[in-house]
Amino acid sequence: MSPKSSEDEIDEAHPRSTMLLFGHAAAEQALLSAYRSGRVPHAFLLTGPKGIGKATLAYRMARFVFAHPDPAAADVAAADSLAIDAEHPVARRMAAQAQGDLLVLERTANDKGVLRQQIAVDDVRRTVSFFGSTAGEGGWRIAIVDAVDELNRSSANALLKVLEEPPQRALLLLVCHSAARVPATLRSRCRMVTLRALSEPDVAKAVAAARGAAEADADVTAAVAAAGGSVDRALALLDEDALALRQQALELLDGLPRLDAGALHALGDRLAGTDPRPLNALVDTINVWLAQRLERQGGTQSEIGRMARLAEAWEGVNAAARDAETYNLERKPFVFGVFGLLAEATRG
Repeated sequence: MSPKSSEDEIDEAHPRSTMLLFGHAAAEQALLSAYRSGRVPHAFLLTGPKGIGKATLAYRMARFVFAHPDPAAADVAAADSLAIDAEHPVARRMAAQAQGDLLVLERTANDKGVLRQQIAVDDVRRTVSFFGSTAGEGGWRIAIVDAVDELNRSSANALLKVLEEPPQRALLLLVCHSAARVPATLRSRCRMVTLRALSEPDVAKAVAAARGAAEADADVTAAVAAAGGSVDRALALLDEDALALRQQALELLDGLPRLDAGALHALGDRLAGTDPRPLNALVDTINVWLAQRLERQGGTQSEIGRMARLAEAWEGVNAAARDAETYNLERKPFVFGVFGLLAEATRG
């Protein structure tokens, strides 16, 4: 299958097209060492916080294997990273989504054009025929799952069947934001590679590379500082007035359990419309705020109770956000409902 002819069809910011990797040298070396050992596991579980480069590493590994299909080759033994040249035919095919021996499983749109909240079981079942067909040049067939957190029970069971009886020269690269939420039956059949949140300098480099900028400006510096080690979060914060929205949300969060009705109305107005980005920015800000508070809790009885309430609020906030996005619900009632949940969770 040949690359698409129009360069406009290639998303340069997508992990499939991202040639640079920042801050994950140890994880990269673990994958490289496993590959050239001659005993490469059939599945890797790449775990770590969202937006730090796990999918970028998965595509980087896939490119390297397709470009160097013989693990015992001299060029594999001499390699000091998984990098290949951006003009390599494999890199060009993958950027154009034209690498026939690569299957990517991710959330897809339903018949109404709305992005599903989970990876459909029918999509996962495609792996059976994919791995059962004849591979092309080099003999490797690779599947990337981005992310396994978005599998439901049925789709996880369908993937498990592939992991239980992996074919020869098959490689599964599973991106995972929370290993604790992955069924133990899946985890036990994978080699786990843990990636850590990036340092601010590495986030700044990745953001600059994604934006094609030579250095960070004031907005980038502010976004990086607020991103918590996530490149995706930093880029999202640079989208229009996301930094201002984040500050507005943090002022409300830091005032809990007290609620300012006027400020909630103003925040609801900022989220009005059908653009999902402001809603995503708000939910991301709330999730980071909750995570920080959960990390600070100790072991006393009252603190354990507070942790349970915060964890329950976390589930409620994200469930409400999924409904708001899926069914295009009014944003202002969502804002009042979410902050009501958070106020209850932070009392006492």
